[in-house]
Amino acid sequence: MLIDVIPDNPHPVIEAHSLNRQFGDRVAVCDVNLKLCCGDILGFLGPNGAGKSTTMRMLTGNLAPSSGHVHICGTDLLDDPLAVKRHIGYLPEIPPLYKELTVDEYLRFAARLHGLAKASLQIAMDEVKQQCELNDVGKRLIGVLSKGYQQRVAIAQAIIHRPQLIILDEPTVGLDPNQIQKMHALIRELGKAHAVILSSHILSEVESVCNRVQIMHQGKLVLDDSLNNLKQQNMNLENIFIQLTAGNTPAREPVQ
Repeated sequence: MLIDVIPDNPHPVIEAHSLNRQFGDRVAVCDVNLKLCCGDILGFLGPNGAGKSTTMRMLTGNLAPSSGHVHICGTDLLDDPLAVKRHIGYLPEIPPLYKELTVDEYLRFAARLHGLAKASLQIAMDEVKQQCELNDVGKRLIGVLSKGYQQRVAIAQAIIHRPQLIILDEPTVGLDPNQIQKMHALIRELGKAHAVILSSHILSEVESVCNRVQIMHQGKLVLDDSLNNLKQQNMNLENIFIQLTAGNTPAREPVQ
C-alpha cells in the first residue's frame, strides 16, 4: 500500500487566491478561492459552462490565470511550475492512456515522466498496482482491459509519484455499478493521505465520497461548505444545486 500517514506539512496542500481568467472580453472564472489540506476530498460541482474546467486547468498549471495565485505545498505554481507539478496527480476526463502498451510498460513510462529514480521505480509500481488492484493485469495490454480497469490504470499513473494533491475529473464516467463502487472505495482510500479534488456531475457520488463541496455558476463560487454542515441543516445537495444554478440567476457570494 502507499503511505497512509498524513504528511507533517505546515502548509495546506493547495491554496488558490482570487483566481480570475478572461478570454478576450469574456470572464470565464471570477474570484475563485480554495484551500485544502491532506484528508480533504472536495466535490467540485457546476453545470456545463460554469467554469469548472477552466479552474481545474489553472489549478494543475495547464492554464495561467489572468490574475490570482495558486500555491501548492507552500510554493507559487507560477514561480516554479516544474517543481510544483511533482506534487500534483491529475486524471483528466479523457484518460491519457497508451492502449498499445501493457499496464507495467505504461506505469513504468509514467513513473519516469514524473522523475522517479530507478532505485525506487519498481517499489512505486508494486505499491500503486496493489492499491489500484492491478496486480493481475500487469502484463496485459491496456487496450484489451475493461473500462473499469482502464480507469484504475489512469488513476495509478496519477498517483505513482505519491503526489499530495490528486485531481480527478469525472473518474466514474462509463463504469458499471460494481466498478463505480470500487472506484469510490479507492477515492476514499486516497483521501486518507492526500488532498483530493473530485469533479463530477453525479451529486450522489459527491455525497458518498467527499467531505467538502464547492459549486460554481457563471464563473463564480456560489457554495463552499462541508457535507456534514449541509446534513446537519437538513439541506439536500440536489436541491441546493438546482436552486443555485437554475436559469441565469446572478452568482452571489459563496455560502459557507
